[in-house]
Amino acid sequence: MAGKSDTFEYNLLRAVFNGVAVSSLFSTAGTTTLWLGLHTADPTDAASTAAEGGYTQYTRLGCERSTGSSGFSITSGTSAAVASASPVSNRDFPQNTSTSTGTFTHASVWMSSDGGPAAALYVGTLSPNINFSQNVTPRITTGSSITED
Repeated sequence: MAGKSDTFEYNLLRAVFNGVAVSSLFSTAGTTTLWLGLHTADPTDAASTAAEGGYTQYTRLGCERSTGSSGFSITSGTSAAVASASPVSNRDFPQNTSTSTGTFTHASVWMSSDGGPAAALYVGTLSPNINFSQNVTPRITTGSSITED
């Protein structure tokens, strides 16, 4: 069996990104912070951290597990769309002050600032990609989204 109902996709994203309980299934207990990561290659479902980061100042970025200004907006999936989570405001990673250059092609969501694959919740393609070089501040915008399909 595969797939989830549109309603459950929406409720699951609200539970993960906003801390809203899914009645009779699970509560909102647990972390109040999610951590965003950037990758220069696909981390795959194994949530590899081998290509995470790419410059000296890079660190995962903490975000509230809420609907607040540093949280996430959730849209409901219907037969014509998919449920999705997007940042309520832009998310700026630390500025790259090194001479390292590259392109972030994938993003990830983690339960910790430094955990391994067991702490990964979502991994996926980042669109648009983010080029980084000296004095650039990588940014995930409100137009970026994580989808349940």
